[in-house]
Amino acid sequence: MTTIRPFTCEDMLYFNNVNLDPLTETYGLSFYTQYLAHWPEYFQVAESPSGEIMGYIMGKAEGHGENWHGHVTALTVSPDYRRLGVAATLMNILEDVSEKKKAYFVDLFVRVSNKVAINMYKNLGYIVYRTVLEYYSGDPDEDAYDMRKACSRDVNKKSVIPLSHPVRPEDVD
Repeated sequence: MTTIRPFTCEDMLYFNNVNLDPLTETYGLSFYTQYLAHWPEYFQVAESPSGEIMGYIMGKAEGHGENWHGHVTALTVSPDYRRLGVAATLMNILEDVSEKKKAYFVDLFVRVSNKVAINMYKNLGYIVYRTVLEYYSGDPDEDAYDMRKACSRDVNKKSVIPLSHPVRPEDVD
């Protein structure tokens, strides 16, 4: 049985198998500890019965007014535990936290080439809100989709009306 629990500093010593995926953004330790200190309720880990880290989600609450939202900074699941619903479970937890914080929507960025993740997010009710040009650095740089799902506070679903034109990273608020 999978256990979902808060991420701890000690988990950073054991999550390498999860972060080895080329589509997973890996950050410096200070980045993880900053999220853990500021938004611990948004930082959750899925653990196997043997104590292995199956995956984790890291996010935050940000914005002002009708732009107040939950943001998925990172969601990753170890290849050994994919297609078992772990990512969907972690996303549901982040969405629930965002609802409790009275967010208008939850958003995330995903590489346009990551078709598996895009389809998963669509199946979870997310829409492509806009394209962010050259969001991911590389050779060449890669565009991202800003995907969103409205929370119950956004009664009129204004936060998920797609933009008709792409934006640059510096235009993302």
